[in-house]
Amino acid sequence: MKKLILTLVAAFALMGGAHANEEGLAWDKAPNKTNDVASLQNGAKLFVNYCLSCHSAAFMRYNRLQDIGITEQQIKDNLLFTTEKVGETMKANIDPRQAKEWFGVNPPDLTLVARSRAGHGGTGADYLYTYLRTFYRDDTKATGWNNLAFPSVAMPHVMWELQGDRRPVYGKIEAHGHETEVFKGWEQLTPGKMTPLQYDQAVGDLVNYLQWMAEPAQNTRVRVGVWVLLFLLMAVVFTWRLNASYWKDVK
Repeated sequence: MKKLILTLVAAFALMGGAHANEEGLAWDKAPNKTNDVASLQNGAKLFVNYCLSCHSAAFMRYNRLQDIGITEQQIKDNLLFTTEKVGETMKANIDPRQAKEWFGVNPPDLTLVARSRAGHGGTGADYLYTYLRTFYRDDTKATGWNNLAFPSVAMPHVMWELQGDRRPVYGKIEAHGHETEVFKGWEQLTPGKMTPLQYDQAVGDLVNYLQWMAEPAQNTRVRVGVWVLLFLLMAVVFTWRLNASYWKDVK
């Protein structure tokens, strides 16, 4: 029995160590502002300008952007390329064969990325918010970029002009008799067009849009759900009182 207990303890210790190794970089909490129309509109603009060149959103039509307050004329004037129509889906302009040749893999569709990337570190939005803010220069990579949240990522830092060039700063700590490096922060090498705060806000807007795009009816679903629960609560009260009234004379 004692051996069995020691074996189980050792197994759980190994599982805990494996889990800690899988965690890697802690994900930052993304701002959840899918009800903020201005944020969603700015996120849609960033998505079209910086993401849609390589990534499609094949399950989202341009005219659905009217749900976040962008008029059809604004969509035509600001978000469409010359050959696209407002009723079409958001398809990338890049040739898939060229994309695979350049990046080694065809860039994935982003329609549902905010839902599919959830994990033990947080929500899919948390992952995307962290990922888009942790690129750094790495001349050993084919694209010249690397990422703390996704090491050896094939994607280059498409928003680098906004953020500027940074490098991660590491410190050394001793744990269990071994010296290891831990991430401490960032050193700004060259400034971007935005301040760090402005860039974080822009990424937050982009992530908000990706959240909304993954389920445009989410806010409506939540509102309807609240009213349904309130109705059911009232129905329970009426049913309970009706039941009491029906049985009060029955012995």
